[in-house]
Amino acid sequence: MYGFDYQRPASRDAAKAAAALMAVKATATGPEPEVVALDLSSLASVAECAEQLGSEHDHLDVLMNNAGIMAVPKGTTADGFESQLGTNHLGHFALTGRVLPLLLAAPEPRVVSVSSNAHRFGRMHFDDLFFERSRYSRWKAYGQSKLANLLFTSELQRRAVEAHTALTALAAHPGYAATNLTSGPAIGAALLKPLLIVGDRLVGQPDHMGALPQLYAATMPDVLPDDYWGPDAFREQRGHPTRVGRTARALDTDAAARLWARSEELTGVTYPWP
Repeated sequence: MYGFDYQRPASRDAAKAAAALMAVKATATGPEPEVVALDLSSLASVAECAEQLGSEHDHLDVLMNNAGIMAVPKGTTADGFESQLGTNHLGHFALTGRVLPLLLAAPEPRVVSVSSNAHRFGRMHFDDLFFERSRYSRWKAYGQSKLANLLFTSELQRRAVEAHTALTALAAHPGYAATNLTSGPAIGAALLKPLLIVGDRLVGQPDHMGALPQLYAATMPDVLPDDYWGPDAFREQRGHPTRVGRTARALDTDAAARLWARSEELTGVTYPWP
């Protein structure tokens, strides 16, 4: 996440954050980049991060909800949530709610949530969100979390309008970006890894290209409320930013409202609208 008058990325890994900070400082212009500690798999860490931001800054222009884990083995967050929904959605839901006063103090705040083409096979399992009664599938859990990102975006925008605020909520996805999400050990099945390596080389695009849709959504003047941006070529797998579509499940207003209510219940965070 960052603001236009200061850049404040958040990270749960101090060593990686320090390395990234040095790399950014080497090329950044304008305000001095800073890092704040944040582990989205812990609601306590989310609360501490929001408190620190509130004590040090008077507004936040852009919140970029771009942390994520993909297709990991079954596990739970510090608060007992299934790890993918807990990190990819509930952590972001709680963070956005806790920094909402900072966002609303900015003249034209934006919240950009990063989803995925995986939302297309996603289903919201409201009766068993954490796969406690049904057999866990790492890809079903991932697809659910990415669908949740889009439902959250739509409901956040609806509530922002209802509260007569200037906040714009929108989403983006990177397409097929060749990053450690596809090369890392968490992907699972040994037979799948060689295919992903080949995919990285033949279809995947560099990580900086995958970042363009979310950067476009965060900064450009032609974006609209509840927009969704992704790559413009090869089935949204690569290319430059363009508006993209989403599934009917991602447009389900009843599901969006239901997810919001459930997220409030699970995180204990309610949004302090004016």
